[in-house]
Amino acid sequence: MSHQVTIRPSGHSFHVEPDETVLVAALREGFSLAYGCRNGACGSCKGKLLQGKVDYGKHSDTALSAEEQANGLALFCVARPLGDIIIECREVGAIKDQQIKILPCRVQTIDKPAPDVAVISLKLPANERLQYLAGQYIEFLLKDGKRRSYSMANAPHDDALLQIHVRHLPRGLFTDHVFEKMKARDILRFEGPHGTFFLREDSEKPMVLLASGTGFAPIKAIIEHALHKGIARPMTLYWGGRRPRDLYMDELARRWAAAHAHFRYVPVVSDALPEDAWAGRTGFVHRAAMQDFPDLSGHQVYACGAPVVIEAARRDFSAHCALPPEELYADSFTTEADLAKVK
Repeated sequence: MSHQVTIRPSGHSFHVEPDETVLVAALREGFSLAYGCRNGACGSCKGKLLQGKVDYGKHSDTALSAEEQANGLALFCVARPLGDIIIECREVGAIKDQQIKILPCRVQTIDKPAPDVAVISLKLPANERLQYLAGQYIEFLLKDGKRRSYSMANAPHDDALLQIHVRHLPRGLFTDHVFEKMKARDILRFEGPHGTFFLREDSEKPMVLLASGTGFAPIKAIIEHALHKGIARPMTLYWGGRRPRDLYMDELARRWAAAHAHFRYVPVVSDALPEDAWAGRTGFVHRAAMQDFPDLSGHQVYACGAPVVIEAARRDFSAHCALPPEELYADSFTTEADLAKVK
């Protein structure tokens, strides 16, 4: 038996079949709710249950805490209605008519700007083009039925090749293959585009862009898109890594800052060694942003990286910097270890 879901404040409604989550049914019926990982690990699809009951599904406690659940919040990527429900969440009109495709691609080049980072360029068939928004991701379809998600690191206007950034996670199913076996001309299959992490161009607010590690990839795409479009909103990029070498495209970010007066770059390193001779900012990357922007009430924040970084930024920017929750857009990079916490 299907159940009806009504969205507030829009008033839109749709039906959820017994084997569907709220998010799957919404996307099927053309209603684009905010989402990221789609497996209960990142929290991007979190919204309020105003009326009715749901099966909350398997999820990570960091994505939805017991306290949040008690306060009426749910993760719509894993929640299943137990009757008709009313929810409160954001709808994302920009992806409403996007076509999600399954496509083959060929590995064109593999570069390694750091010992544990691979920058892979992918070529689509000559008659195909992936229409996506800067910041979105694709899912590689692996032979065992598993999927691995990676953000496009290039803006849509520069799509002759798709670029992804892969950090090597030891014993990682896909990353071990990338670093040990993958070579040019290998064929991969992916599905996409996915996600609701992209630049909101209808705003004039200054932007704080926060990246940790390879979370730089979608942030890079957003910045290149904004520069290409001539968007003159002030942009400040904070990119954090454990050591300077983790900022594997540092020179590119410095070139952006040198060429554009409205763009500022702040590299942040948390665990520099003496041989690094690091003289720049140190500590947690989101706290560097808080030091420079104690009042974020008039800003938008775009954050991408490890779940612990995103949750810390979400919590601290709201509590200490007056950032409106609806002005933080985040993409949490979940790993196999993060997925293991889903229960």
